[in-house]
Amino acid sequence: MTSSPLILGPMMRYVDDVSASIWCETRDAAQVVVSIAGRSWAARTFAVHGHHYALVQVDGLQPNVILPYTVDIDGTRVWPAEDSDFPAAVIATLGGGHPLRLSFGSCRTSVSHDKDGNGTHGVDALRAYALRLASPDNDVPRPDLILFLGDQVYADLTTEEMQKFIKARRDITKPPGQELADFEEYAHLYSLAWSDEANRWLLSTVPTAMIFDDHDIRDDWNTSLSWKRKMQATSWWQGRIVAGLASYWVYQHLGNMSPAERADDEIWRRIASHDGDSELDISSVLDAFATRCDQEPTSYRWSFCRDFTDVRLIVVDSRAARELDPARRALLDDEETSWLDERMQGGFRHLLIGTSLPFLLPPGLHHLESWDEAVSEGAWGEAAARVGERLRQLVDLEHWAAFQRSFLQLARMATAVADGQRGTAPQTVTFLSGDVHYSTVSEVERSSGSRIVQAVCSPIRNPLPRALRSFSAVLSYGMATRLTALLARSAKVASPPFRWKGVKGPWFDNCLASLEDTPDGLKLWWETGVVHGGEQLHPLVKNVATVTLPPHDPLSGHHPVEPGGGLKP
Repeated sequence: MTSSPLILGPMMRYVDDVSASIWCETRDAAQVVVSIAGRSWAARTFAVHGHHYALVQVDGLQPNVILPYTVDIDGTRVWPAEDSDFPAAVIATLGGGHPLRLSFGSCRTSVSHDKDGNGTHGVDALRAYALRLASPDNDVPRPDLILFLGDQVYADLTTEEMQKFIKARRDITKPPGQELADFEEYAHLYSLAWSDEANRWLLSTVPTAMIFDDHDIRDDWNTSLSWKRKMQATSWWQGRIVAGLASYWVYQHLGNMSPAERADDEIWRRIASHDGDSELDISSVLDAFATRCDQEPTSYRWSFCRDFTDVRLIVVDSRAARELDPARRALLDDEETSWLDERMQGGFRHLLIGTSLPFLLPPGLHHLESWDEAVSEGAWGEAAARVGERLRQLVDLEHWAAFQRSFLQLARMATAVADGQRGTAPQTVTFLSGDVHYSTVSEVERSSGSRIVQAVCSPIRNPLPRALRSFSAVLSYGMATRLTALLARSAKVASPPFRWKGVKGPWFDNCLASLEDTPDGLKLWWETGVVHGGEQLHPLVKNVATVTLPPHDPLSGHHPVEPGGGLKP
């Protein structure tokens, strides 16, 4: 048992002009107090399966201020950590008119940061980024938000350290084996992911938003009805999905919500309204909620939307909200599609859409996935359909392209915004994604209106095997595109409503990407961690790529993408 009353956190979550939400996990039932310059805010913990959590709402702040804070648990100072070499954690409220600065990425495994861990998984780009921000010599501004786009934890591909924990409590030779089984194991996995000293400091001072992808639950989660039925036939899946969604609500989703959204949340209302003497235990309520979310996806929304003055960020759940009925197959069910459609609007300088799965893949891969969907649904007969389904699950053919109904719907939405049919056209409609374990920038070929861009940052720390790198790179080239387009047409797949090209990448480094709205346009850059002089625990940050999307000329439009994409390298 840890000697500190604080197990995990504090984590800076939702922050706006006048308030901040700070999350933590404590060792015991307790009162958590956040203090700033003589003022304090408190919250009691709530319990889930023997673990204790608190979310402290700090309100009544001024816009555009930076305020150091402390955390006490039952009167004991727990943050800043004693003898910490890191700067004071701060709350930085929004406002003041400064342009949005946002970092994003996905796919991060939790292994050691020594020579062994760096040798197998590369340098943790998030940790290198944290060390730079914490350095006394740092002159790089902190982001307003870090957006994690899925696979924050790997419930199915566990590390040796996680497996030791599992072996100490159950027989790992029985299903689900080395994979996670319940909430207790998820709690330990999140602790491994977020307890490194540098990353913990970063998460205590920079706001974060998060959305799941498949590995937060299991590889290929909800890829098809066939996959789901296969999982439901196992002895362990029900426990996994309930624990996965329940822990996701606690560790990730709770902090995504604004104070107003929390006030409407059924689980949070129970927590906030509790006035008994003892700690509220929501274990059974949360498990029932998670069960319902799995069985009735339309009963709860994991997607969210935020406006940062003149930039809108929409973050889309592209996993739990799927329609798996082959007759109505869609990446987003009808209710989720309507929700997204209502928020795909102009009137902003930039419209950002965060989706764990890339909307625009390399064209060769896009056509392959659309072909496989058609074949799996019977375009070439029953025998071919079985082969198509096996291929879909074997090589993860499950992105927007593999759900053509949803791809075409979103393409129409994006085009309408870019053409100024939904308010003043923004400078860009930019999709931010992860999942694929390589990073790219692509752009739709357009002669007028907004740019439509796909930016991918993956992985933060989980590099793609070299053999698969070649496969991914090949599908980025023209010959592969022509061949897979022929395949798609042979299965009667409709052609995409527009053409797009890769303008930078792919590259396969562990990276964290950032963007900033600048006078020259939307600037995006990717950075990786590198070890110099054998200093494994103190990596430096190296730029991998930078692109700038200049604003279009409203009189002449911008030209179709040529090599380089019209982007500034």
